[in-house]
Amino acid sequence: MKQLKLKNSPIAYYISGSDQDEWVLFLHAAFVDHNMFQDQTEYFQGKYNVLAVDLIGHGQSLNTRRGDSIDKMSAWIHEILKEERIEKIHIVGVSLGAVVAQDFANHYPEEVKSLACFGGYDINHFDAKMQRENSGKQILMMLKAVVSVKWFAKANKKISACTAKAQEQFYELNIHFPKRSFRYLASLNGMVNKFTTGQRTYPLLIGCGQKDIPMELVAVDAWKATEPDCEVILFENAGHCVNMDAPREFNEALEGFWKGRRQIS
Repeated sequence: MKQLKLKNSPIAYYISGSDQDEWVLFLHAAFVDHNMFQDQTEYFQGKYNVLAVDLIGHGQSLNTRRGDSIDKMSAWIHEILKEERIEKIHIVGVSLGAVVAQDFANHYPEEVKSLACFGGYDINHFDAKMQRENSGKQILMMLKAVVSVKWFAKANKKISACTAKAQEQFYELNIHFPKRSFRYLASLNGMVNKFTTGQRTYPLLIGCGQKDIPMELVAVDAWKATEPDCEVILFENAGHCVNMDAPREFNEALEGFWKGRRQIS
């Protein structure tokens, strides 16, 4: 993929192809980078124009300035789309990427062709108790990172993936995450329960791995309850980062969603 840099921002982004009619944007999980979508980039190359970013503090998006934080990602993505002359785009987010994807859709719904979120939760209707529980677990993981990034990555890979191959792939990406980048995630809670979901003008797909933590399965059910028209898919033999655990099934599910075929819950 061709690496580019958004002017007046810390954000590095990557493009593969520009000859197709449709664009897809991939937004990665926390502590890794755009390379977690390597299987998707290879699969969709020649079918879609692929755009991926390194979220702030991840990958090559490290040259920050005072005040830069995760809550600016939507505006930066908007600027990338303008720079590349992309009017509408399919957006796919996994975990943290699913949060950023929804925040972008809240701010720029007219630029969204479809929205697919995996291993995430409805940021517009996130239960306060679940939010506290999620924050508590994140703090415990951060404490491990303060002691040792390798220790943190070894623990994190078991939470983030269930297959041996995906766990090792996640670990190799995670060990490069700088400790100082935790600061850029501090504004994450400010993106939650900030908007009220209106009538979506684009299709929505949500899902997770059947071997993800129980709280995630509850979050998917709760999201479906608030938006009954959305499509839901649960991936067998997959954990949190479903695109890494089950790349073939994940790719086929996205392709079917974009082409209008219904998913099987």
